[in-house]
Amino acid sequence: MRRKFLLLLETGLVLAGLMLGTCAWKIHSALVQPLNIAQEELLEVPKGTTPNRTFLRLEADGLIKDAFWLRVYWRFNLPKQPLHSGEYRMLPGMTVEGLIDLWKRGEMVQYSVTLVEGWTFHQVRAALAKEEKLEHTLNGLSDTQVMDKLGHAGIFPEGRFFPDTYRFVRGMTDAELLKTAYDRLDEVLAKEWNQRSADVPYTEPYQALIMASLVEKETGVPQERGQIAGVFVRRMAIGMLLQTDPTVIYGLGDRYSGKLTRAHLKEPTPYNTYVIAGLPPTPIAMVGREAIHAALNPVAGNSLYFVARGDGSHVFSDDLDAHNNAVREFQLKRRADYRSSPAPVDASETTQTPVEESQSVEALAPPSQPPQTPAPESQAEQDQAPIPAASPNTAPEVLPPVQPQEPAPEPEPASVPEPEANAPQGPQ
Repeated sequence: MRRKFLLLLETGLVLAGLMLGTCAWKIHSALVQPLNIAQEELLEVPKGTTPNRTFLRLEADGLIKDAFWLRVYWRFNLPKQPLHSGEYRMLPGMTVEGLIDLWKRGEMVQYSVTLVEGWTFHQVRAALAKEEKLEHTLNGLSDTQVMDKLGHAGIFPEGRFFPDTYRFVRGMTDAELLKTAYDRLDEVLAKEWNQRSADVPYTEPYQALIMASLVEKETGVPQERGQIAGVFVRRMAIGMLLQTDPTVIYGLGDRYSGKLTRAHLKEPTPYNTYVIAGLPPTPIAMVGREAIHAALNPVAGNSLYFVARGDGSHVFSDDLDAHNNAVREFQLKRRADYRSSPAPVDASETTQTPVEESQSVEALAPPSQPPQTPAPESQAEQDQAPIPAASPNTAPEVLPPVQPQEPAPEPEPASVPEPEANAPQGPQ
């Protein structure tokens, strides 16, 4: 009896060993099988998809065999390994084991979108709306609703996102990407605020962000950011109006068609720095680190005016007479090849995304001078950054109110030479 029991036990062990060996062989064969593809293909793994379902789908599509054994392998060998959603690149000759290694490393196909310095929030939203690989959760929402969804209710969105190139995987939401850009801006602004000059006139970082947006929109040559910030800060210190065209353009909104008129410069919008004293109520564009640094570390000096040379750089002047001379030389008699910003770099020489240039005439004027109409052709001469089409935002936004401000004191009247009938205008 005992011998019979031992024989049965031995037989059972042999059979179990054979079964285990067969299972191991089946699993090994399933793992080393090459994917049945002739060219590169992308495997999309939606959110919430399990490895079991993915193996079954691959088998149903004819890309693999023996999905059952692969499910067994995953269950006993990788029970706690997550399968991240996204896209995985499958190449000819790749084995199932190679594909699983991609899953284990989370090596998903990445895409990128660049948010450019100087863009408005509507341009940012339009750029994200064009990214087919993003999951769109913000379309149809107003800007206010977008900020609510991002967890920043009551925050005006303009200028609150950091311009950079952001990488994402298929299935990532536009809201997730915006959260990253928002947090990045907060991080950069906080760091620069802690390194600010001791005599800057701001009581909080947000004011510096507003100033940085003016610098961003007025700067054609990056190394002049600090000088332009210095002009604005000195104007504020002596009570002069900032008188910068980009604020007028922003206040006009959709009514701006590419040409500023005298009526526009006199129109009392919350952002028109020809009318209001000090800074506008919010930023007017998205700003980079360099503009923030310039706003918080303006270059010391005496200049109160600047006018574009025509190559993207500016002439800075300490007094009105010097400024008027610069206007005569560089604005009233400007060449046919005059440019308000540097000439565009050939695409073959750089891969950097072009940055939208200042939309204003760069010459500043004393508050007492009557506004003058800028050159009609100035917009057509500007470099064209990759500005998206109309924003998907469907609801008009109510702009934040401006706190009542006393008008800036006016200096003694000064004369400015009259331009020719069709000549470009000088100081604003």
